[in-house]
Amino acid sequence: MASFPIYALAALAEIAGCFCFWAWLRLGQGAWWVLPGLASLAVFAWLLTRVQLDFAGRAYAAYGGVYIAASLLWLWMVEDQAPDPWDLVGASLCLAGAGTILLAPRGPIA
Repeated sequence: MASFPIYALAALAEIAGCFCFWAWLRLGQGAWWVLPGLASLAVFAWLLTRVQLDFAGRAYAAYGGVYIAASLLWLWMVEDQAPDPWDLVGASLCLAGAGTILLAPRGPIA
């Protein structure tokens, strides 16, 4: 489904944007980190509008699972901290929920 690549890019943009603020406020980097952070967060918001769902709340709910998995990938690849088994179980559950929200047939429930 075309939503998954958009969600993956949105997650990267959101995590990178938030990490810029983290670098500034928690890691002692310069305040100039805020500028790319704001730009990245704007890209994130724009990307979520590209998902082909009829309701914003459903798009955001499904995105949540992808965000969790992407955050753990960031933890591993950028912060050099491997996710533990509980992280992987939790992310799997969240991705299953996101997939259910995205792929469920919609219509009246009998």
